[in-house]
Amino acid sequence: MTQKLHETEEQRKRVLLVSISDGKKDKGEDAPATDASTGSELRGLAETLELEIVGHEIIRIRERQPKFGMGSGKAEELAEKAKQLEADCLVFDWDPSPSQQRNWEALAEIPVIDRQELIIRIFAERAATREADLQVQLAQLNYRLPRLTHKYIDLSRQRGGRYGTKGSGETLLETDRRQIEQRIHRLEKEIEQVIKQRQVQRRQRERQGVPVCAIVGYTNAGKSSLLNALTGASVFVEDKLFATLDATTRRFEPTPGMTALLTDTVGFIRRLPHSLIKAFRSTLEEASHANLLIHVLDISAPDIDEYYKTTVSVLRELGAGDIPIVTVLNKIDRLDPEQREAQLAGFLESGRFPESIAVSVKAETGLKELKTRIAEKLKDIDSRKNWSQANKSWMDGETYL
Repeated sequence: MTQKLHETEEQRKRVLLVSISDGKKDKGEDAPATDASTGSELRGLAETLELEIVGHEIIRIRERQPKFGMGSGKAEELAEKAKQLEADCLVFDWDPSPSQQRNWEALAEIPVIDRQELIIRIFAERAATREADLQVQLAQLNYRLPRLTHKYIDLSRQRGGRYGTKGSGETLLETDRRQIEQRIHRLEKEIEQVIKQRQVQRRQRERQGVPVCAIVGYTNAGKSSLLNALTGASVFVEDKLFATLDATTRRFEPTPGMTALLTDTVGFIRRLPHSLIKAFRSTLEEASHANLLIHVLDISAPDIDEYYKTTVSVLRELGAGDIPIVTVLNKIDRLDPEQREAQLAGFLESGRFPESIAVSVKAETGLKELKTRIAEKLKDIDSRKNWSQANKSWMDGETYL
């Protein structure tokens, strides 16, 4: 008697990535950039969700059309391409309006996911604490409210079956607008309580007089790895986008006898969805309350200059643009060994990244120099703070002995 074998390997969702180029590159945040870097970033987002990428189409158009964001002929070509590749869904690198999304799904007969939804789904998978879970739920509901008729697809790997068989998307589709708005209101109230708790903790730290250093930077630059290396912590680390969503704080000694707090923060990314910025604002704003920012950059990334600009822009938006910064050029171990010295000299001497230190967290090189630089900056900040307080007291008629 022969036994019938059943395939038990989990099936991955097949996706066709689509970018558009319409000559608006670098003319604003909403302009879709489609160079090799953004194509790589979109692939990175899809791979983080363990999707199977069956193709990546870059469509060049002269004028945006209201129905599909491009001409009907080109849209039909893409829909046919998706059918030929047996794609389970289309993933767009721009943000179509809810009506355009519905038009695409009617044409292609498969779900359409934009860049916003891709990032939100990654955040949903990464949420590991109550605060992060509340923030993700709020972002999901704010995003889905105008898209109640959107075809949601469960992007997790499943054993057999097709999309739409389970997941939170179906639950939301069965919920009317009023119920969703009520849920949003309840979540906002819960997050307000979490924010108050965070403020109490922050005031307690301030009363202790311990300086706070916040690690900031583009996603997957090595921020959590640096926190672990400097403090001996065991924060989750993975070579994927947005591995960390929660602000984790640990004590460390930049030099013997000096104590500081080191806070890991959520990674940044170009065109971070507004719903996520709003929901995670309390977590992101940890950077604005720090005494010193440690800006981590992946020195091996082709788009290091763009990543630097993105982080600086977000910091300014959060009100942290004037806080002193130490720039860490991480992952020097990934540079070509034969050209490493020349490349490092080019980075450090170019002036592109002020106050920069080259390190490899993985190889544990440059960390001693980084600690020394952090200690020097904190001493400088403390001395200026004391001078300011003394000057204010002198102006008020008080005397320091």
